[in-house]
Amino acid sequence: MTTLLHIDSSARAGLSGRDARGSHSRRLTARFVDRWRAARPADPVIYRDVGAAPPSPVTGDWIHAAFTPPERREAWMATALAESDRLVDEVLAADVIVLGAPMYNFGPPAQLKAWLDNIVRVGRTFGFDRARAGEPYWPMLDTAGKTLVILSSRGDHGYAPGGRLAHANHLEPALRTPFGYLGVTDVHEAAIEYDEFADARLAASVAAAEARVDDLVETLLAARSEAAAA
Repeated sequence: MTTLLHIDSSARAGLSGRDARGSHSRRLTARFVDRWRAARPADPVIYRDVGAAPPSPVTGDWIHAAFTPPERREAWMATALAESDRLVDEVLAADVIVLGAPMYNFGPPAQLKAWLDNIVRVGRTFGFDRARAGEPYWPMLDTAGKTLVILSSRGDHGYAPGGRLAHANHLEPALRTPFGYLGVTDVHEAAIEYDEFADARLAASVAAAEARVDDLVETLLAARSEAAAA
């Protein structure tokens, strides 16, 4: 079986096209998961809505605890890392991470950044050793065969590579870079644009993004099937 980790981070509740003021990114993640489960209903799905219930931000105590070797941690350190441990466990359990990520002011929502800060964990998702020859950091998820699917939305248009605002897109790079640092480099994307225009261009962008999601599901399902048969 393939385990999906479904993350939504929009501050908007509901789905666009169904609910008043619903979220475009939630619409795309729901479509991805629905189509995946239609093909493979037995595959488990872990769901976390960081838009509705944001993780706690990293604090000084969190950093102190995370960089203390487990065998030397005090009781309060385990408490400081308990939420992060749960979030990391979900990432470790997942084969495919379906990440709904709307663009807020050219980058990811604060609640998504808090989630990301909690899962980039020394000793759990990346390694660090000052005495190591060469690079003291190394990824710990690079042999896990994980796939990241970033499903985003933005109010303006032209943020894709080569577009008029590509230079201002700090959303997908802000996700690709840390996941790559952890060793997750199989990354796929789809995005809805033109939200603020609310015209035919938005409708066309929604249709194109949904078609892209459908293609991604078919492609990833086929790849998983081929891998299982090998």
